[in-house]
Amino acid sequence: MSHHDDQHVPEQVKPMRVEAWLFSAGVLFFVPVGILYGFVADWEPVGVVGFFLLGAMFALAGGYMWLTARRVDPRPEDNPTADIEDRAGEVGVFSPHSWWPLVLGIAATLAFAGLAFGWWMVGIGIVLGLVGLVGQLFEFSRGQHAH
Repeated sequence: MSHHDDQHVPEQVKPMRVEAWLFSAGVLFFVPVGILYGFVADWEPVGVVGFFLLGAMFALAGGYMWLTARRVDPRPEDNPTADIEDRAGEVGVFSPHSWWPLVLGIAATLAFAGLAFGWWMVGIGIVLGLVGLVGQLFEFSRGQHAH
């Protein structure tokens, strides 16, 4: 028996804080580095924009984590006194095997190779990619809302 049988989470534990701080720290790193790079590289546009876009991407992910943290209950991994078995149980449903990723990979290969060999190959890649995407999305669907 675990000494955490009541699943009590301390009041100060906030869900998803580690993830939110991790992504928010990327903003605090990449934006100042972008400004510093701008001064050092005489505001070379590609690098400066790249650093600012990295900061924006981290802000987007961090903001999502902060907003999500307000709507979810604390998880066992948010509790520093939790035991490993507190997270036991079903994690999800995963496909044991699928051929659709191979179809999508071949489609991407055809589409990108078409840029070098001929535009007709890009069209074949796009059509095959659409077939592979629909196949992957509906792989386990056997009717309306089937699981």
